[in-house]
This record gives sequence, structure tokens and C-alpha cells, in this order.
Amino acid sequence: MLLHGIGKLYSGVGWIAQELASHNLPGFLAYGVFIGEIIAPLMVILGLHTRVGAVLMAGNMLVAIVLVHMGQIFSLSKSGGWALELQGFFLFTALAIFFLGAGRYAVRN
Repeated sequence: MLLHGIGKLYSGVGWIAQELASHNLPGFLAYGVFIGEIIAPLMVILGLHTRVGAVLMAGNMLVAIVLVHMGQIFSLSKSGGWALELQGFFLFTALAIFFLGAGRYAVRN
């Protein structure tokens, strides 16, 4: 997820702001993607407030699925897998990290 956030540093969040506006939400919320895709993954990777980072990542993915991918939620890809496989991976992995915690090698338990 971190690499997706870094990619958005270069491409910008204008399309996210437009998507939010189409759902009658303020465009400045698009900058929250940097929290959910850069800061939160770094928190998880470093083991610093891991559960908070995981909740932020899961929230970010829920918003992405609801705003952008809702039409694909029951679709299959061309190869037969779930169309939202990557988004689901990010969401359910973040939830697993939230419930399991940082583990033995965390900076802070």
C-alpha cells in the first residue's frame, strides 16, 4: 500500500477529489489518502502504533471500495479471480494486523 501512496505523491489526488465531489463530499478529504497510504503503512512497517496504522489503512480501503469500486464488488476478473482482489488483500490484511497486533519485533508494544 505504501507504494500506491508514493505514486499518488507524483500523480496527485485530483481524481480522488473529483470522486469525493461526485458523492457530495468535500474535496480536501482526498488528502487523507496520504495518511492512509503513506503514514499508516510506515507505522505498520516500523511497528510503531501498529494497530492505529492498521485501522487507518482499513478505513482508507473501505472508503476506496465504496467510492470507486462498488460496481465491481461482486465481479470476477478475466482470469476468474475477484475483481477487487488487491483492494480486498489490503483491507483484510490491515484488519488481520489490527486484530493480531505488531508482534514480537515491534518498536513499541
